[in-house]
Amino acid sequence: MIDIRICSDLEEAKRLWRFHWPQQSLFDLWPVRNCFQLQYNYAPTFIVASRKSRFCGMVALSWIEETQAFAHFPGETWQGKTWLEQNRILAADTDVFDTLSAHIPPGTKLRYLLPEPRLLGQGAMVPDEVGYLFCPASYDFSCDRYLQCFSGKSRKKLFREISTLTAKGVSFRYNCPSDVAHLFRMNLENFGEASYFSDPRFLKAFENLAAWLQGNGLLRTTTVLIGGKTAAIDIGAVYAGTYTVLAGATNPGFPGVAKFINLHHIEWSCKQRMTEVDFLCGDFNWKSRFRLTPRPLFELVTASENETWQGGSFARQEAAV
Repeated sequence: MIDIRICSDLEEAKRLWRFHWPQQSLFDLWPVRNCFQLQYNYAPTFIVASRKSRFCGMVALSWIEETQAFAHFPGETWQGKTWLEQNRILAADTDVFDTLSAHIPPGTKLRYLLPEPRLLGQGAMVPDEVGYLFCPASYDFSCDRYLQCFSGKSRKKLFREISTLTAKGVSFRYNCPSDVAHLFRMNLENFGEASYFSDPRFLKAFENLAAWLQGNGLLRTTTVLIGGKTAAIDIGAVYAGTYTVLAGATNPGFPGVAKFINLHHIEWSCKQRMTEVDFLCGDFNWKSRFRLTPRPLFELVTASENETWQGGSFARQEAAV
């Protein structure tokens, strides 16, 4: 028999996460999630499964006041979507997964779930967005070998764009603290209300995330200078052999610089013999053209709308006769 309980206490949720959650990716780390929890301050609602009093699974949810719905913890919802990727449903087996799924409140959007072959096909997990990876080992850690996989026409066009930029004088700056704030300003100037950073909560959470990453030796800030001017800035993190490119901004006065800095990340990852570079979800056209490896992420479609969440359990609403 599988028993289910609801944990709504943040300190207990923290203990459960730190004790049971896999620490395989950057997004698995409690401090990373907590940077967003501290700013959004949504109520945690962890659905915890046990069998014979032993932990066997968990769904980490947050109650989102604005949308009156649940999302994956910490619920950093922006324009109706959460941002943190590689979410999980912890389940010892398919029976636990099915039981947990049955207790997820209707209307919940659990997005960016990692593919777990033994669980796919269970419940109602459906394709969500696609993440994109670069795997240096696939090219024997050689950027030159990677570029040889491009068609001659594509390679020539890319080199022509790069030559246009380098002719103006290119240099790189790394891990300059002030460049992080500059990135946020440029991103806001370029995208306005469409920028994640237009939400003060998201901006502050990202500022805290960058500070935490820097304090723990995980932050990598890359700045491209062209003709002495800041042309592009990216911030990323290196954890467990993966380089995750988290956010970036470019100067519109330098067309093609986004490709240039992304190619620089790829070249750097080959030299460092990284396991992979995670460019996250969102195609933006260039990712498929750069022959990155797609990694589908999944969404869990929850129970029918004729069920409601009432104080830690479900109540079915019978149709009026």
